Amino acid sequence: MEGVPGGFDDLRDAAEFRRPTRFGGVECYRAHIVRHAFEPHAHEGFGLGAIESGVERFRYRGGEHLASPGSLVLMNPGELHTGRAETEDGWRYRMIYVDAAVVETITGDTGWWFPDAVCQDAATAARVGTLLDALWCADEALEADGLTLELLGAFRRHARVSQPLPAEGLPRFASVIDFLHANLDVRVSLAALAAVADLSPYHFLRSFQTCYHVSPHQMLMALRLAEAKRLLATGKAAAEVASTVGLSDQAHLTRAFSRRYGVTPARYQRQVRR
Repeated sequence: MEGVPGGFDDLRDAAEFRRPTRFGGVECYRAHIVRHAFEPHAHEGFGLGAIESGVERFRYRGGEHLASPGSLVLMNPGELHTGRAETEDGWRYRMIYVDAAVVETITGDTGWWFPDAVCQDAATAARVGTLLDALWCADEALEADGLTLELLGAFRRHARVSQPLPAEGLPRFASVIDFLHANLDVRVSLAALAAVADLSPYHFLRSFQTCYHVSPHQMLMALRLAEAKRLLATGKAAAEVASTVGLSDQAHLTRAFSRRYGVTPARYQRQVRR
């Protein structure tokens, strides 16, 4: 990635980046920088992120900026900037770098531009950090699609947009829900779901989230876990249940089941089969 060296002189400095499943034109980045000072550099796309701890000082568009914990960093494409720690223990932060064309495709908006390089918005910064962490770990393309739209939605309130997303109706998606029910064990794509709804992929994604207030992947996981609960109650082994509902393994089932129902699959089986 532009501006990030292959290695650092100080062992306390660390940086990683990853391309999420599904996307070109999107990179996730996380770092803890103590001593390294980034030379002037630019990114092809938007550089959007949140400061988790410490304070960063950077020069951007002719001015010096300080980004403290709970603040958002909002950089427009192609703008030169620097970066160094303002605090003794450095600063820890997460970023997503998104090409402008990808922003337009996913959101339906044109002409995004951020007037402020730093905005203090602790609630949004916390949400952004959580979403970036989830996107970093996402292993299904459908999940990455939904998380990226949600991330861009979190930043949108700070952007100037030349052509806002037009108002859309709320089409019902019974056929899509039926399709998800019938394909719990399949890694379905956004394109496949959009085809069922007879919509373009990102029009479908935006409309679905407006309708249900969750992403298609979140709906799929809810359906998977509801079916897993039903199968566990019949006495089926957890490993078999995980495979049946499309989860990677028993450990995945345990994590997902516990987050939704507050108990592990094994404990649930013991409780309902006494």
